[in-house]
Amino acid sequence: MMVAVLAGCQFREDTYVDFTDIDGASQLAFRVIGQHETDLSVSIPENCYLPDGTRLSEYSEASEAVPASESSNQSGLRRTSSVTGAGILQELLKYGNQKKVIEIVGTYPSHDADGNEITLSGKVMLPRDGNPKRMILVSHYTVCSNAEAPSNCFSIEGLLVKSGYGLIIPDYIGYGVTAKEVHPYLVMDLTARNVLDMYLAVRPWLEAIDRVPDDPELDLMGYSQGGATTMAVQHLIETEYDDADDINHVSLHRVFAGGGPYDVKATYERFVTTDTASYPVAVPLVLQGMIKGNKLNMQLEDMMQPWLCEHLDDWINSKRFSSAQINKLIGTKVTHNLLTEEAMEQKSDKVAELYKAMTVNSILSLYWEPEASVYIMHSMDDETVPFTNASNAKSKWQDANITYNFGHYGGHVMTCLRFIYAVQTLLQQEEDERKQYEQ
Repeated sequence: MMVAVLAGCQFREDTYVDFTDIDGASQLAFRVIGQHETDLSVSIPENCYLPDGTRLSEYSEASEAVPASESSNQSGLRRTSSVTGAGILQELLKYGNQKKVIEIVGTYPSHDADGNEITLSGKVMLPRDGNPKRMILVSHYTVCSNAEAPSNCFSIEGLLVKSGYGLIIPDYIGYGVTAKEVHPYLVMDLTARNVLDMYLAVRPWLEAIDRVPDDPELDLMGYSQGGATTMAVQHLIETEYDDADDINHVSLHRVFAGGGPYDVKATYERFVTTDTASYPVAVPLVLQGMIKGNKLNMQLEDMMQPWLCEHLDDWINSKRFSSAQINKLIGTKVTHNLLTEEAMEQKSDKVAELYKAMTVNSILSLYWEPEASVYIMHSMDDETVPFTNASNAKSKWQDANITYNFGHYGGHVMTCLRFIYAVQTLLQQEEDERKQYEQ
């Protein structure tokens, strides 16, 4: 049962080492503002949220059986058998011998959409004992309430710390210390730079606290919105931070992306052509992100129904409600109930301008092919981020070093659990292969 997985979490102030009091702290870009220790020997913390905005403890579908990967063929599709969400979580809890995680919340400098300096926040998660094997820069999936921001909750990717890895998980603009700001949803370049800025700030801090990872190379990881952001971060690193002689050089090891909207235009088109928005909060999030984040010459009122515009600030921009709660407040999955007639007309001038912004903010629109090894997972049953995003990625990046894992893996949330389990499994396989090679 899911309750058994979650029960008994211990949350207490850390007494092992005070990361808020280190020599030269005032000279570092990453400023620690709080920390605590989490015990993962038995359970996952209660303040852990899934991509649909529900707490892990409230996830009813986790006990339902859905397909599980058994083997693959050259097409990247998987034959399947039965597995449950609770079973995946139990397996994740078994991995690794690190029972305790130190969660460190801090701030770092970055820039907003206008290029102005801004202070952002995020969380670093480290094994209690010893240096991390390698750091993983995690781009988080869509959240709506500030309670779901990485600095305010336990990100489920934190289970990877049990195996000795360290995690860096930034809050995007609009969450954490910038919760009063509007989140520039799916604005690709801006979010990618905000994410990478945290890694660049944390790296010298790890040196100052003597927690430098054993392997200096970096892994990237993200699911859903985080999947698209992760690919954008990879692009940024490989095009602007690839000079080995540069002090800010970043060496990539491996990239893991799951369930991502790599093609924002195709995702929006699916909303319109099917007249269905299975994840209705995505409609105002995408529109607001594109219009405000890209400073388009249009108003939200031109594209969204008046009743939805009226509730935008209270329901979404207040950061008081999770996406699950907002979807209930919206109360409809019919796209034309959310959008104006002009927004539903794909050949209108305003939609053309909107499509242009969506294309600019889609990683698949770039004349770029990933260089580092990439693993992309997507369920063909995904009701939130259409599978066309993954199939378009495979068509675009035919010659890249990418392993595609496509199959009937259940819905968006269930596949998130499977994605994290797949990442854990791949990391372990790599360690086992390295040990065999060294023997």
